[in-house]
Amino acid sequence: MTSFFNAVDKLKPLYDVTYKVMLFICKLLLVADILITSMSVLGRYVSFVPDPAWSEEIVLTLMSYMAVLSAALAIRRGAHIRMTAFDRYLPTIVIKILDLIADFFVLGLAVIMLTVGWQYAVNLGSKAAYVSLPGLSKFWMYFPIPVAGFAMIIFELEAIYNHLKDLFVKEGKAQ
Repeated sequence: MTSFFNAVDKLKPLYDVTYKVMLFICKLLLVADILITSMSVLGRYVSFVPDPAWSEEIVLTLMSYMAVLSAALAIRRGAHIRMTAFDRYLPTIVIKILDLIADFFVLGLAVIMLTVGWQYAVNLGSKAAYVSLPGLSKFWMYFPIPVAGFAMIIFELEAIYNHLKDLFVKEGKAQ
């Protein structure tokens, strides 16, 4: 059993790269969000700075990307919201099993986000355009949901693996 876990542990760099790429994308989106918002606000008060009509819609779209992608990143760090009020009263094995069950439910949600989100982006989003940017499809407004679903699937698989490893491998034996 430990040889299986040792073999799968070699995939950790892939998870690390995925996490770093998603984090980098979130940082880029935040910088773009700040720059566009700053330009828009300055444009209202300084005559030579443009205040583009598209700024509000683009800022909201970028914020939706950051919201769902950062939620996926929180799964990897174990920073998502969870209820721990009864953890001190329950045996450790029960807590581990409950964490595993919760991860399977979140994995199910991620699969739904990926599949249904993709359907919405392709079917609904591609048939509409932004009001202030008629040439830009609303596909990009719906696209963060399947992207986040994909990232959540990756990070949930890692979380489930880590919970299973914690259940089946005793400390110090997996090396």
